[in-house]
Amino acid sequence: MNALTLPDVAAQASRQALPLDWVGMCGIAVPVLIDGQRLNAIADAGVSLDDGEARGIHMSRLYLALEVLENTALSPRLLRRILQQFLDSHAGLSHAASLGIRTDLLLKRPALVSPLAGWKRYPINIEAQLKNDVFHVELNIQIPYSSTCPCSAALARQLIQQQFVDDFANKALDHAGILAWLGSSQGIVATPHSQRSTATVNVKLNASVDELPLLSFINEAEAALGTAVQTAVKRADEQAFALANGQNLMFCEDAARRLSMALRRSPDIASLDVRVVHAESLHAHDAVAQSRWVREAL
Repeated sequence: MNALTLPDVAAQASRQALPLDWVGMCGIAVPVLIDGQRLNAIADAGVSLDDGEARGIHMSRLYLALEVLENTALSPRLLRRILQQFLDSHAGLSHAASLGIRTDLLLKRPALVSPLAGWKRYPINIEAQLKNDVFHVELNIQIPYSSTCPCSAALARQLIQQQFVDDFANKALDHAGILAWLGSSQGIVATPHSQRSTATVNVKLNASVDELPLLSFINEAEAALGTAVQTAVKRADEQAFALANGQNLMFCEDAARRLSMALRRSPDIASLDVRVVHAESLHAHDAVAQSRWVREAL
């Protein structure tokens, strides 16, 4: 019995000659190694189809090129190597390749005061592209934090002042009485509103960067904001968190400026896009601010 050659339909000529910008696969399940962690990730892989006469690409070649992610730490160098393999396996068909990887970076964060600690999730998206031998990597990181409205804080202080006037008018002031008043719901009649907020940081890395500086970007962002959300806490931690919010009142505009100014100092960044969303507890809509910056060429 003669063995039959399996047909390669993708190698056949297209009935409608037309180049395509991108052809590939989305939603590929892959493991990745980031900062010593093996994480479950989703990848999108593809190439351009520049030969309009070609019926299609060889998707299995892209899929097999991703196997290296399982045992090699993710880095710009590895991403370029994979993209080059995409192109080498499609010589004559493609001049551009891209790879996107989405996962959640898990970081163990200490409490503010107590010895407790817990894991926090940071959604990240890594996009790499190699086109006409030009390579670049972009990082997209979501960072949760708390924001307390400065206007609400001022209005709450005014109400407390008015309550103080009402309660102590024409009365002799004594230390014990004022202290008791400050610790009662009768005295602190209003509190400012705060909300869980999210900063989305999109960074284009300089070509010279060898590592993915995810942790350093997250740390710099949380330090600039001053009110990172917590994991495991005791009452002392919750009180310290309330103090941090009181000392870091911010509108969404303040948060966007803080983040943008802090991250611009990093030499690893070629361009930066910061978007902050304050999920309002007062309004039924969100407050949003955005900042874009591109490093000037030397």
